[in-house]
Amino acid sequence: MNNQITQQAEVTDDVSGMRLDQAAARLFPDFSRARLQSWITSGSLRVNGETRRNRDKVFAGDLLNVEAELSAEDEWTAEPMALQIVYEDASVLVLNKQAGAVVHPAAGHRAGTLLNGLLHHCPQLELVPRAGIVHRLDKDTTGLMVVAKTLQAHTSLVKQLQARKVSREYQAVVNGLLTAGGTIDQPLGRHPVQRKKQAVIKDGKEAVTHYSVIQRFRAHTQVRVRLETGRTHQIRVHFAYLHYPLVGDRVYGGRLRIPAGCSEALSEMLRGFPRQALHAGKLGFLHPERAELVSWEVDLPGDMQNLLAILAEDALE
Repeated sequence: MNNQITQQAEVTDDVSGMRLDQAAARLFPDFSRARLQSWITSGSLRVNGETRRNRDKVFAGDLLNVEAELSAEDEWTAEPMALQIVYEDASVLVLNKQAGAVVHPAAGHRAGTLLNGLLHHCPQLELVPRAGIVHRLDKDTTGLMVVAKTLQAHTSLVKQLQARKVSREYQAVVNGLLTAGGTIDQPLGRHPVQRKKQAVIKDGKEAVTHYSVIQRFRAHTQVRVRLETGRTHQIRVHFAYLHYPLVGDRVYGGRLRIPAGCSEALSEMLRGFPRQALHAGKLGFLHPERAELVSWEVDLPGDMQNLLAILAEDALE
């Protein structure tokens, strides 16, 4: 694999007068800001053939040249891992994430994450920001994720996510009976007291969730959810805000709800359901290379199928 990068760009009017690192980030969008800054410092990114500092200003007509060697963005360890790959080509990889899988290394989870497994499956990902991971699913949420295998695919997918062009559809089971579908448009941010949680807050980031009812049971509803934005824990927080928290959500679900008079089977299922009942079942986007719309769909995992079956049986009693 050739890790040598040679690129050139002319400073345009819209970035004229910016700091070099800021202008470079606009003109070379395939690379992270940190990587470009390191290239400027090392002299691998020059202006009109001369070495400059990150803070130096550039102007229309200046020529930026990059001659550099790509290196790993972080010290991550590749680990063999069973991955449920739904689709893969030279640009993208789509996988069906299982419950309990942490997506990205963090404090307390430096190993055993999907990122570690992806690096073992596809070593070239060490050269792509965040090993190609452009969006995440919570640890206990199942379903479809796309991974960018090249810098160009990463840039394309990030832009599509920012422009809300990536289609993501989920299924969830919530406590309570929703009478109809709707839209939850409530800003989200870090909880003011419990800092590991998210919450609806007045000055939070825009968050929009669309939902429709699939079927109702005695005291639960199966819903189809479409994300317009992708904030941390968005679906879980939004439904808890409406007082219809997801079944099994230990963080946002509040006290356990067992419907009066329900079957023993349902009572046991609700008490023992190990995670939030949330599954990312459909994913679609514009393919970075072929410029055509592509999409995938995967079935509900076994635990949610079992939950729905017992809810249906209980509703008939």
